[in-house]
Order: sequence, then structure tokens, then C-alpha cells
Amino acid sequence: MQTQQRALPTPEALRETWNTWRALIGVDRIQTEEDYDHVAAILNMVVDVVRDDESHPLMPVMDYLGGLVEAYDNEHYNWPPPSPAEMLRYLMEEGGLKQEDLADIAPQHRISEMLNGKRGISKAVAKKLAQRFHVHADMFL
Repeated sequence: MQTQQRALPTPEALRETWNTWRALIGVDRIQTEEDYDHVAAILNMVVDVVRDDESHPLMPVMDYLGGLVEAYDNEHYNWPPPSPAEMLRYLMEEGGLKQEDLADIAPQHRISEMLNGKRGISKAVAKKLAQRFHVHADMFL
């Protein structure tokens, strides 16, 4: 069975669409800290709208802008990715939460073990944390 190929856009259509995108976003790639701050602000706005809705129409925009930010970070900063425990600790601090506040997700002693690196975060708990903090579960795995 032969699949039908999609038609390629014309260079003119690409240029027109790209110019519209660039005018809307304000940059086409991140070259300076000012560009970075601008794109990060737009990305944060989109994240607030999309949350964890994988089918949201702005999800590809979030992925694209996130890729720009990530590429700039990788080129300019040599930060190791946070551990799942560090990510959980950060999100709890940002939300002003204590271990007891996550009792609906896991018992307090388990949360403590996760934060201290004595226990990993299971997939089931990662999903619940992702829902609570409106992030992807991968951040905790």
C-alpha cells in the first residue's frame, strides 16, 4: 500500500508565515539575555494556558519555545538537570507546601524519604505530583 506524500509549501508561503511568526514573537532565535527573557516570558504564559493538556492547540508552540530556551541554556549554562527530589522540593517551596500538604499523594514519611533521596518516586506518585503541580510527570522520574 502506497502512502500519499504531503505537498511541500512554497518558499514564499514559508517566508510569509515565518515573518508573521517572527513579528508576533519578536525574535526568531535567542541570541541575547534580553531575547531569552522575552521568550521565557512568552513560554511561561503559554505553559499557564496549556498546563498538562497534551491535546491543547498551543502544545506545539510550547514545545517549540521550550526548545529555544533549552538550546540557549545548553549553550550558555552548564547546569546539571535537577533530580526528582530537587524538583519536588522546589515546587513545594514555590507553592508554600509542607510534606503534610501532600498527604493525598503519599504519606508524610514517604514524601520525606523522597525528598531525602532515600526513596525514588514511583510512576503512580509522579502522575499525582504532576497533576498537583501542573507539570509533566517526567520531571519526577
